[in-house]
Amino acid sequence: MSENTSNAIPATLPLRNDLIGEEPYGAPQLDVPVCLNVNENPYAPDPAVCATIARRVGEIAPTLNRYPDREHIALRHAFSDYLARESGVRLVVDQLWGANGSNEIMLQLFQAFGGPGRTALGCDPTYSMYPEYARDTFTGWKLAHRNADFTLDADAAIAAIHEIKPSMVVLTSPNNPTGTPLPQADLERILDVCDTAEVAGAAEGVHPVVVVDEAYVEFRNPGTPSALELIGKHPNLAVSRTMSKAFAFAGARVGYLAASKGIIDCVRIVRMPYHLSAVTQAAALAAFEHTDEQLSRVAHLREIREQTANWLATQTYKGQPLAVAESASNFLLFGGHFDKRDRIFDELLKRGVLIRVVGPDGWLRVCMGTDDEMARFREALVEAMRAVEAE
Repeated sequence: MSENTSNAIPATLPLRNDLIGEEPYGAPQLDVPVCLNVNENPYAPDPAVCATIARRVGEIAPTLNRYPDREHIALRHAFSDYLARESGVRLVVDQLWGANGSNEIMLQLFQAFGGPGRTALGCDPTYSMYPEYARDTFTGWKLAHRNADFTLDADAAIAAIHEIKPSMVVLTSPNNPTGTPLPQADLERILDVCDTAEVAGAAEGVHPVVVVDEAYVEFRNPGTPSALELIGKHPNLAVSRTMSKAFAFAGARVGYLAASKGIIDCVRIVRMPYHLSAVTQAAALAAFEHTDEQLSRVAHLREIREQTANWLATQTYKGQPLAVAESASNFLLFGGHFDKRDRIFDELLKRGVLIRVVGPDGWLRVCMGTDDEMARFREALVEAMRAVEAE
């Protein structure tokens, strides 16, 4: 069973010419015992968290005939308190912005800083939604290739910045789908260049915005700095975060942006009116009341990642050890030489384990689940590889 499904669109509909032949983005949502394909936190919120969510939503329910606070001030204060605790960086409300998941944050950034005649630069392999944000906003999309081990090739990225003159440079830390961390020294090199770099088609004195997507940053190793620490020094830096991953809140759809007031004001121009519902704001505030509980499994998932990486490195496929990309996230890219990765995916699925076919050819990705789920993954992967080898 493959990951992609095709939905035929009637030829009589006036779909934009550049969208003809495109398919909706999305990982499979299948009813299987072990789902390890979309990098969720596998642990459900504690009952106390659920009770607080219910209480806060109940409190605002009688006001749902009115529009919500379109500036979500209380939630932005909560973002500020959380980041001060999590990363040691205190930002004011004017430096923070929320949206429906970090996907909407990224789309708003492309809406504000992309558009016709503009180009965004990424470093592949990277998150497959970035070119779709570019497509949807009529922004050009160019790539600077990473090193063979998936680390950022800062020299190649800097050369591309000078050549392409992008309005946006999009970096991911940790990277998706590889999990590779972004060293602060490399980020500072990019920021220093972008502080003075030109933007094609823009006025003199306009410089690129550097977007750092930190969707998985809470899974980084302790002591690793966040890009948030550089916001005060670089006004063209925007850092995207989410509550979906480490914070175990994927179903609530809450992402947020940390940046200079200038960048936040630019994003406020393109946001839809009242884009964050009162229910979403209430649920997020409730979750922040229980930050300890929401993040309680992060250290364990980090340990499971390291244990799984070590185990994968001991496995072989067709006589060769599996490669495992360095990861600071809650997932691992592994394989490296799977000549039939779709078949391995299918064999895993037959055994009730769903992972992801993503990234460069020859690789597969698995996110960290519960202890029982990871035990089942290990067992099923060995069986799947042996089945494919025997074909």
